[in-house]
Amino acid sequence: MAILSVALLAVLVLGGCTVLFLDQEADEDLIYGKMVRMETTAYCPCGYCCSWKLDKHGRPVVAAGRDRGKPKAVGITASGKRAKPGTIAADTRYYPMGTVLYIPGYGYGVVEDRGGDIKGRHRLDLYFNTHKEARNWGRKRIEVAVFPKDTPPMPKNAPPPM
Repeated sequence: MAILSVALLAVLVLGGCTVLFLDQEADEDLIYGKMVRMETTAYCPCGYCCSWKLDKHGRPVVAAGRDRGKPKAVGITASGKRAKPGTIAADTRYYPMGTVLYIPGYGYGVVEDRGGDIKGRHRLDLYFNTHKEARNWGRKRIEVAVFPKDTPPMPKNAPPPM
């Protein structure tokens, strides 16, 4: 009986050490972001959100401002990539292109765009596929995780953006 008790104790102790060791190894792969309170707004590729309209030939042009009437590449971000869920517009003085963020209720995203009204350290504009989705998001002040430079765009096992 004593041998069985010692064997059982050894299995529990060694098994516990293995679990702790595996947990420690998994923690080394985690990348932690800095929490920043931000005001988030939403945009979509429509003319209202992105300030474009069709000219008399049916081509998209800038609707207002100093570039009014100039051709507009609809759906193309300032980084040159096509906008998709997970595309974030930010002030690139504070969050350079490629910065990875996690926005609760939206998911992971990457700074690939900037907007005329997106100024300062505490403003983000989140891309949605439709105007209805963008309107449903509205304007929210929430805690956002900002990840360090060179964080992969989509951490392993991360849920995709909305």
